[in-house]
Amino acid sequence: MNGHSEPGLLSKYFRRLESIEPLRSVGCVTRLVGLLIESVGPVAAVGDFCEVRTSSGRGVRTQVIGFRDGHVLSMPLEEVGGIQCGDAIVSRSEEARVAVGPGMLGRVLDGFGRPIDGKEPFEPEAAYELNATPPGPLEREHITRPLVTGIRAIDGLLPCGEGQRIGIFGGSGVGKSTLLGAMARQNSADVTVIALIGERNREVRGFLEHELTAEGLARSVVVVATSDRPAPLRIRACLVALAIAEYFRDRGASVLLVMDSVTRLAMAQREIGLAAGEPPSQKGYTPSVFNLLPKIFERAGCFRTGSITGFFTVLVEGDDFNEPISDAVRGILDGHIILSRELGSAGHYPAIDVLNSVSRLASQLLTPEQQAHARKIREALATYQRAEDLINLGAYTAGNNPKLDTAIRMRQQLLDFLRQDARESSAREWTLARMEELARQV
Repeated sequence: MNGHSEPGLLSKYFRRLESIEPLRSVGCVTRLVGLLIESVGPVAAVGDFCEVRTSSGRGVRTQVIGFRDGHVLSMPLEEVGGIQCGDAIVSRSEEARVAVGPGMLGRVLDGFGRPIDGKEPFEPEAAYELNATPPGPLEREHITRPLVTGIRAIDGLLPCGEGQRIGIFGGSGVGKSTLLGAMARQNSADVTVIALIGERNREVRGFLEHELTAEGLARSVVVVATSDRPAPLRIRACLVALAIAEYFRDRGASVLLVMDSVTRLAMAQREIGLAAGEPPSQKGYTPSVFNLLPKIFERAGCFRTGSITGFFTVLVEGDDFNEPISDAVRGILDGHIILSRELGSAGHYPAIDVLNSVSRLASQLLTPEQQAHARKIREALATYQRAEDLINLGAYTAGNNPKLDTAIRMRQQLLDFLRQDARESSAREWTLARMEELARQV
């Protein structure tokens, strides 16, 4: 073996040595109340990971969430059965990273970054930090390239660019998962990273097989932490998905990050905050919730090496689009798509309320002519909406308002353009050409 080949053969062992912590701090469990573990030691910072070693030999991983009266407060990432007062608790700072590699494509992982699809483990190439600092404002590139979703209402009237962050807002049962599956399956990004946070166990397999399908999964990485998993593990799953997206971004890829849902992520952080003694504020959400959200969203964007485009769903409680999480998310992201229960009930898929939805980068992703076409279509939709009650009551007489007459005449064609089957994908060129045809008639 020559001297040039040895470093290559040993590189994976060198990487492993770099991630090993030679000395570990050990503490002692003094109290367990609900899902809050108090201990004297170990030396650890907020967000660090620890492991409780039970008398039966079982290890229970935990995450430090705060301190009280000189004690360390942590929450378990696993079941707490078997923990006793006096058990050793050991710091595991190396757990704040996740192993990544190209072999993750097509795999389903848990909140620890381990495969749960029954296949062989993938070969890691590197370890990425879970709590990486979002890049600075001057490290970002302008967003000029459109990300094609195949959804006409989005590509034409609410365009999304590579590196943009979009919120998808809607109540339960209005088609968020179906829309996400369609966009994840037929988008123009190189890699899709999907984080299913707080989903029901039953829905995960259904999403993978019916919404994403094998075609979409082949170029995706799916990270799952269902609703029965502890709150810190649901937060960790989100951070694992972000770290994976950053790994592919650093390899020069255009990455689509899909997170379902931000609301359940916020609920997990609320659980942690309340357990740590934070005072509840808006609707019981603690200040740490509103501190976490920008740290998550700002890790997406367009950079010199690649881009991370973010689609984040918000489950709106009681169809109240002004509740605290919706307000906070809307203020941070670069646009929002509103899903209407009224449209969904009428069988209009996707149930996108175009008039109440906004893409803040439309002017950078559409030409002036395309913007004019989109404006005319929106104006026709708004004109009809304002007079809809009069029309339904038969109180409007044709000829009184030429713009309304045109909006009524074009109503069905506009609805046909905005509707499409969940398995139907439209090329961006066709969408823009059809928009031009419709705009000429209105």
